[in-house]
Amino acid sequence: MELEELIGHFNNGDTIGEDWSVIELMRFYSREAQKITMEINTKFHEPDELAKLMSDLIGKPVGEGFGLFPPFYTDFGKNITIGKNVFINAGCKFQDQGGIFIDDGALIGHNVVLATLNHDLEPSKRQQLHPKAIRIGKGVWIGANATVTAGVTIGDNAVIAAGAVVNKDVEANTVVGGVPARKIKDI
Repeated sequence: MELEELIGHFNNGDTIGEDWSVIELMRFYSREAQKITMEINTKFHEPDELAKLMSDLIGKPVGEGFGLFPPFYTDFGKNITIGKNVFINAGCKFQDQGGIFIDDGALIGHNVVLATLNHDLEPSKRQQLHPKAIRIGKGVWIGANATVTAGVTIGDNAVIAAGAVVNKDVEANTVVGGVPARKIKDI
């Protein structure tokens, strides 16, 4: 299986974990992501160097105006798409197998976790993985220490309050906060 086919399975929401060769391929790309994130996280890099390293990590160009304050962590790397003028602050952790799509102008605060995988609830199938994409709209601001779970779409211009746990879709032009996140107000 090639990378594109693996990403296709992730993006289709196919259950992963029954075929050992798929797990080995995931681990191969995880090791590649570790090498690149170690480079990002252990030396100073100018902004254009960080954009190049992030493009290498995700396997495609980042949008113009990309900004990153390391450290940055991901356990796969190849299923992230980043639009123009996106800023990712220090300490973020992206579990991207299920797909992370960040649209133009999004701001991702310190220590944000984006988690696109769930394990099966059935104990005998606990090793199986269920991927679902996270989609972040244009102009979204995700506050520090927020967590966004698998399958969530955040509408354009929405604000996620610091420390929120977002487990449901967020309407455009709204502010949500809390655990679990609830609508606080319209913008």
